[in-house]
Amino acid sequence: DGRNQQEGSTAERATQQSTVELCVFLYELYIYVYLFSYLILGILLIILWGVIWSYTGHEILPGGRLFGTLVIFLCAIIGGEIVKLIKIPMVPPLPPLLGMLLAGFALRNLPGINQHINVIPVVSACLRNTALTIILVRAGLGLDPEALKKLKGVCLRLSMGPCFSEACATAIISRFTLHFPWHWGFLLGFVLGAVSPAVVVPSMLMLQDKGFGIKKGIPTLLVAASSFDDILAITGFNAFLNITFSTGPVYQTLLKGLFEAIISVIIGVTMGLFCRYFPSKDQKARHWQRAGLILGLSILAVIGSNRLGFHGSGGLTAIMLTATSGSKWLFKFLLGTCVATLSMALLVRIMVTFFLVSFTDFSIKEKIFVALSWIPKATVQAVLGPLALETTRSLNTPHLEAYAKTVMTMAFLGILITAPNGALLIGLLGPSILSKEEIVNDSSA
Repeated sequence: DGRNQQEGSTAERATQQSTVELCVFLYELYIYVYLFSYLILGILLIILWGVIWSYTGHEILPGGRLFGTLVIFLCAIIGGEIVKLIKIPMVPPLPPLLGMLLAGFALRNLPGINQHINVIPVVSACLRNTALTIILVRAGLGLDPEALKKLKGVCLRLSMGPCFSEACATAIISRFTLHFPWHWGFLLGFVLGAVSPAVVVPSMLMLQDKGFGIKKGIPTLLVAASSFDDILAITGFNAFLNITFSTGPVYQTLLKGLFEAIISVIIGVTMGLFCRYFPSKDQKARHWQRAGLILGLSILAVIGSNRLGFHGSGGLTAIMLTATSGSKWLFKFLLGTCVATLSMALLVRIMVTFFLVSFTDFSIKEKIFVALSWIPKATVQAVLGPLALETTRSLNTPHLEAYAKTVMTMAFLGILITAPNGALLIGLLGPSILSKEEIVNDSSA
């Protein structure tokens, strides 16, 4: 018996040693494959750079215009990946856009680097318009008809009231703090008035998956209202952009804007109905074809309308297109002044949001949570912020450039202050304020 026990223990030790050796081998193999994949990626990037250099020559070298675009693109990706690696327990992930924004800010302002980063203005404008189009497409497709039917009253109040109140508060405050004209103040207000779905949606989905707030539909409400909020902010921004840079009487600009809005809705709904039924269901690659149709028509609407001189109509056309088709599928002084303006406008937004949800059956704590969850800003501000400066330069109006630069600075500060803090507030307050429901997963034997 003793001999058998000794043989058994020896076999067990051999098995354990073999298991450890296998684990070490698999770990080394994983590290090897991981490093090898990055090595291949680096080689491919070098080859790509060489191919571009063979076509363009000095343009892809430091100081060239293509070199700046490539560096900004790569640094933005790296910045976004770094932010994605930041994981705080019980807190939703920070939006990668924050890392991309900080990377671009660093490239633009670090001495010794910014002089080598030159971007072709036409390319920059096209990229910004394309980014705006993608945001509009996501906003339109994000509208949930069933959720809107169930929560239509409070959803409309929540999407319109805080945005309008923050826009008006920003216009009034910036009139005295930044000495902005009224139309520039409202333009800035609608830039800052949009909530960020990039922060709100994943945060709400995380709370919803854990069972928080499901009983009263708070996550569903905030997800549905965030798309409407963005649509309203973008529409208001385009309206005041037209008023700011128009040369005729204000009433003529308003009538023109109303006419453009009606035409935009008609064209958008028509194209949306077309995309709803074409391509037909028997097409094998219909999902890719539909995606190509929607994205192509939306880019055509946004950029093409600018070419034709209708600067504010393309965005509304893109939103109506996607909503119709998708419903079938399912600086020290300046810095301090800007921060003060932003903070006071946010305070007004929080109070108005709390007041507008007071007519629901939410508890006091739940109303506070909704009000604080409605402050994050990111995607819309990143796209709309530079548009005023771009329009100023394209129309050759240098006397308005100072206002446009301040608008862009405020948009940057809005993202930097509210995006991480908003994610932290949602992640920390959600589990402690919202009531938790047990989620029953149906499983078949």
